[in-house]
Amino acid sequence: MLHSIHIQNFAIVETSQLKLDQGLTIITGETGAGKSILIDALGLILGVRADSGSVRQDCDNAKIEASFYNTDATRAWLQSQHLAADTELVTIGRIINKNGRSKATINQTAVSVQNLKNFGDLLVDIHGQHAHQSLLKSDIQRRTLDDLATDTSALQAVQHTYQHWKHTQTELTQLGGNSQDREARLELLRYQVQELETLELTADSIQNIEEEHQRLAHAQKLLENSQIVLNLLDGETDATILSGFNQAANLLIEAQQYDNRLDNINNLLNEALIQAQEASSELRHYIDHLELDPERLQFVEQYLAKLQDMARKHKVHYQDLPAHFEKLMQQLDELENYEQRAAELELQVQAALKHYQQAAVILHQQREQTAQELAAKITDNMQQLGMSGGQLVISVTANPEATPSMYGFDNIAFLVSTNPGHAPKPLHKVASGGELSRISLAIQVITAQHSGVPTLIFDEVDVGISGGVAEIVGQLLRDLGQQRQILCITHLPQVASQGHQHLQVKKTINSQSTHTQLHWLNRQQRIEELARMLGGVEMTQQTLAHAEDMLLRATGAVS
Repeated sequence: MLHSIHIQNFAIVETSQLKLDQGLTIITGETGAGKSILIDALGLILGVRADSGSVRQDCDNAKIEASFYNTDATRAWLQSQHLAADTELVTIGRIINKNGRSKATINQTAVSVQNLKNFGDLLVDIHGQHAHQSLLKSDIQRRTLDDLATDTSALQAVQHTYQHWKHTQTELTQLGGNSQDREARLELLRYQVQELETLELTADSIQNIEEEHQRLAHAQKLLENSQIVLNLLDGETDATILSGFNQAANLLIEAQQYDNRLDNINNLLNEALIQAQEASSELRHYIDHLELDPERLQFVEQYLAKLQDMARKHKVHYQDLPAHFEKLMQQLDELENYEQRAAELELQVQAALKHYQQAAVILHQQREQTAQELAAKITDNMQQLGMSGGQLVISVTANPEATPSMYGFDNIAFLVSTNPGHAPKPLHKVASGGELSRISLAIQVITAQHSGVPTLIFDEVDVGISGGVAEIVGQLLRDLGQQRQILCITHLPQVASQGHQHLQVKKTINSQSTHTQLHWLNRQQRIEELARMLGGVEMTQQTLAHAEDMLLRATGAVS
């Protein structure tokens, strides 16, 4: 749930800080006052794309910071992103610069806007004023139905089997092509494989040739340093490491007869002497077999240059040439044995298609059941919203012959009958603008009840309704506010009177600037605001009395 929000230099708001409560919060104001500014600011907090137009005139940037109460879902997400999770409140910040760039943070840690959006989906659900228009789109109708399914595993199974079918089908298509393309591909692959075969590439060949090049290129330095070390170990002088070890060992052996505590030290010294003798022997052998071979060095350098040229030609790093060679040989083998591989892939495609269709049947059955339940609930809400006798039917028609898709093979359509006895027809053919708005609202209320998101925003979803229906809409939102935090922008006093608390947006204009302020209304101020919404600029005793009566009936004597 949204705890508080601080807005600074955003649009025409200079600064505003609000603490919000649970329940239904009504947001009203005159046309053009900026009622949607709070929603727009929250949108940026939730990951909406920012632009320089969000920054108040003559300011360098706009800052928005909001705090939300942590939930189990948000804690799990924060932990998955290695962000601070064990706090009562989660703080989200967004800074938008006048050049259009922005910075987002969660708990003071910088995050991407996409991550902000993913996190925001767990916090707030916005129902926009144009939702009734999008409801005419078939994909929105399908998504609405699927979103209300209690079990999402059926849809996930369809998506998984579809992806497998699609991958296998693509592989078959790429393998095949027409015969002319296949022959051209065969010819190219044979040439590429033969060309790479001359390099005698193996898994270890690149590493071995690089090590040999290092050795040959620095052979002189290796020889000089090895000889110096050998001289230090066992040279012709008496001051070598081995002579020192021998002298030290003899002295300790002589002293050992007087103190046995020197035994362990003597043992260690003997081991060091043996190690030094072995190192000297191996180093002498190394020097004897180390050769300066300019011709071999030239050959290796030419070979490495050829590797580099071949790698550029095949657009890979030269160290990846062995793996690339293996891949080309596999492709050549598959293409030369095209008929066998194609037959195998065809069987895999058919099996994948069968699994997809089985999953789609299960999804279809689930959708039919969900459609009946959802349609009945929407129809009940339509009666309350002044569409007496109206009925909504959700048609789920299977088309097993359709090309597979991520969402199964169903055609889903919302059909409505606005008058008793009339057969249901598609929404766009029957419902008027006002009726469509009420149907959309009925769906949104049901959707909100099933949503696990703690804060819901309704942005003028009551467009196209009035009178008693508007009062019922307000009651529905107020009831919803008993379970969730609801923010509702409205222009209807019947809806506004139902709020648990009321926020007014007011714009002031002077010769130099324009300001928008947001402030909470007490009971008397609420009555005056409702009267303004009822009667316009001039408030009469009659409109004030009417407004007071509306508030009393909606909220009781105490607000």
